[in-house]
This record gives sequence, C-alpha cells and structure tokens, in this order.
Amino acid sequence: MRTYEVRTYGCQMNVHDSERLRGLLEDAGYVRAPEGDEADVVVFNTCAVRENADNKLYGNLGHLAPVKARKPGMQIAVGGCLAQKDKASITKKAPWVDVVFGTHNIGSLPVLLERARVAEESQVEILESLDVFPSTLPTRRESAYSAWVSVSVGCNNTCTFCIVPSLRGREKDRRPGDVLAEVEALVAEGVLEVTLLGQNVNSYGVEFGDRFAFGKLLRACGEIDGLERVRFTSPHPRDFTADVIEAMAETPNVMPSLHMPLQSGSDTVLKAMRRSYRRDRYLKIIEDVRAAMPDAAITTDIIVGFPGETEEDFQGTLDVVRQARFAGAFTFQYSKRPGTPAESMEDQVPRDVVQDRYERLVALQDEMAWDENKKMVGRTVEVLVAEGEGRKDATTHRLSGRARDNRLVHFALPTEVETPRPGDVVTVEVTYAAPHHLNADVFGAVRRTRAGDAWERAQDAPAGSAAAPGVMLGMPTVGAKLLEPATNGCQVG
Repeated sequence: MRTYEVRTYGCQMNVHDSERLRGLLEDAGYVRAPEGDEADVVVFNTCAVRENADNKLYGNLGHLAPVKARKPGMQIAVGGCLAQKDKASITKKAPWVDVVFGTHNIGSLPVLLERARVAEESQVEILESLDVFPSTLPTRRESAYSAWVSVSVGCNNTCTFCIVPSLRGREKDRRPGDVLAEVEALVAEGVLEVTLLGQNVNSYGVEFGDRFAFGKLLRACGEIDGLERVRFTSPHPRDFTADVIEAMAETPNVMPSLHMPLQSGSDTVLKAMRRSYRRDRYLKIIEDVRAAMPDAAITTDIIVGFPGETEEDFQGTLDVVRQARFAGAFTFQYSKRPGTPAESMEDQVPRDVVQDRYERLVALQDEMAWDENKKMVGRTVEVLVAEGEGRKDATTHRLSGRARDNRLVHFALPTEVETPRPGDVVTVEVTYAAPHHLNADVFGAVRRTRAGDAWERAQDAPAGSAAAPGVMLGMPTVGAKLLEPATNGCQVG
C-alpha cells in the first residue's frame, strides 16, 4: 500500500483542512507513513499569510527533490493558500511537483494524484469558488477527544493587510442543522470538546439572513448530551453582539475563553487597516464579556509596524494591552503581502523600528499575562488531559492539558494515582504561574471519560483501521431527522 505524509503550515483552518486531506487519502487506499519513513506521497498544505511562506515552501520542496530522484513513484502535492495564490508558477519553480490544488478543491487530491501518475506529468487544478463544503469530506482526526467543526469558510471583510479573502473566497455558511449533526456524530465517537471554526464566526448566518444565528448555534450546542466543552475562533469585533455574550454566559458547556483579534490600539491605524471598529468599541466588548464572565480568559492578535504607524499609534496599542489584560496574544510584525492594498501604502515603517516596537509589545504582553496567571494560584481547575501539549513533560514528570478557560496547565501526578488517559479530566490546584502556562502540584481527582475510552481504543486498533490514531469520521447525509436539534433555539431555513 502506498504511504502518505501531510505537512501543515498556518492557521487552524489549515489544520482542519489537513484532517480532510488525510481522510481523503485513506479513503482512497493510502496509509499514513510511519514516523521517520520516506512517504510515497508528500502533501504540503500551505499558508500565504506571512512574508516568508514562499521561501519556506520552496526550501522544503528543494530538499525533497533529491529524495524523489532516488525513490521511483514518489509524488509531491502542494495545496492550501499559497497554491491558490501562486497557481501554475509552483510547477515552473519546482517542476518535480506532481500536483497543485487550491483551497476550493481539496477533495480533488486523490484524483489529481492518480491523473499525474498515469499521465506522467504535473496536474494543476485551482478553482475560483468552492466546489463542495469541506465538512462533507472524510476526515482523519488527530484527536479522539477534541475536534474542529467548520461553521463557515471564506471571509467578506476587506482588511487592507489580509490576503485571505482572495484565497478563501467570500463567506459560505453551513446550515445550523448540518453543523449540529456533525457535532452529534463527533460526540457519539467520544469527543468531549469541539471548536467552532470560521474566518469570522460571529458573522455566521449572513448567507441565510439571520444575524443572530451564531448565538443560537452556541445555545443549541448546549443541548447536546455528552458535549462538555465548546469554543470558537475567530470572531471579529465589528460583528460581536450582545446576544453572543449572553449565549456564552448562559450556556454551561460554552467555555469562558475568547480569542478576539485587536490588530491595533490606534483608531488611525484601524481605519487604515479597514477594520471597521475602533478601540473604544473593542474595549467595550471586553468589558461586557468580563461583566458576564468575570473569569474569562481573553486572547488576541496584534500587528506591529503597519504602514504609517507612529510611536503615538504604537503607544495606543500598548495602552489597550494594559487595559484589556489579555491572557495571551499572537503578536506579528507587519509584512507585505502581494495583492493587498497595504502593500503599496506609503510610510512603510523601517524594519529596525518595527523590531523595537515588537520587542516592547511582547515584553508588556508577557507581563500582563503573567499578572493574570498569578491570579490563578491557589484555585482548583478542571483540566482536559491532552497529548502533545507539554514538551517537557518527560523531564518534569508532569502531564499536561487545558483548563476550561483554555489556559495550559502542567500537573503533577501522585504515584498512587492511575495515570489518566488523554481525554480524561482531572481536578488540580494551581501552585505556580508563568506567562504562558500554569503548574499544578496539588492533585485532586481523575474522572475517566468516554473520550479517554475512545483514545484507548484508538491506541489498540490495528494500523490503518478506522479506529486507529487519529479517528476517521465520514459525515452522514443530513436529512430531516438530523435537522431536529436545530429547533433548540437555532433556526434552519
């Protein structure tokens, strides 16, 4: 049997797309290559958001060229946002690539690989609009206990720094019944936690004319028996409404965790970015969220050095960071992306100035996050045990997982306690805080879960089987019966 490897770069959307790519390949008869082996098919699922994305891809393709030369029958495929952007130029720069496919036709990969093999020439297929919604495709999930669920793809915003709308297209929303049917199917497989995913989740419903659809969807998820944790990413401040805050606060399984991109704390820069909200609007949302959920952990995205940004503008960003008290932040230095309005803007900020501001921002944000985490010391938290979260766990003799507010917790396990499985839940007391994690050396209890059972079954399953790690999920055809959960506060139509 031919083996495969999928290499993923970029955002959660790409991570989720890679689950679909693995599912498609396994559905077509491929098996995952063992760790360290050279796969027969290597798929790059690319990102185009950062400036060095091109260099990273072509560097990796260059390293694979001699591998392919000595391995007859090996194939290389490139998909994702960079493929959508560069199209046929990829095979001109790297003629040893066999398949190039875009963000709108990931389902075509197995056919394109076979076509390239038979024709003995590269196949390039880039669609300009979505052919099928990705969630209808088979999936090889990496986790038995936590899953992504797409509510929409694409974006209707026109931020001047962002290339995503031109690569992912305009927003396409799934019907609430389809989303809920997928969540129910995941829970039946043992999943305890889902993350609702979209480029702008709280504009969900625009396509079928219900501006309150996302809040209703959150409440409907609260009615699903066995679903313990619901998160979502990413919202846009422009579309964030009071009903979503109410739904978060009033739905027990919606987690007190919010990722709300800021980008800049300067109204001048926000206007130049075409972000369609201002700092006061942003801070009011944060205030309202904390009024409804005092213990909510709020994280954000911030860009430093956008064209025209002055020291005064940057100080505005630092001021918002102080007021918002983010539990964490993804911080970026602005980089030009071809085809975006910001690429040709005047007053590009010198690199040394950008670097200096970036370092000051990171230092302040680390200070704020550390202060927020120190407030957790002495508290008892519930942690969903995870795989791969604690890189130093073997050295520190701890296990790791996420608290309900999504904070990373490393916890000690008494020798007399049976080791919890990924997917099980533990209660622990926080004893130490760092800017990016918590330690918990006072242990409470272990709750064995269906998710832990599912993880255990996956470890025992034969390689290549539907139950083997990760977990294969083929979505059912959604009919009238499966649409019934949508009546719990979520309108379909």
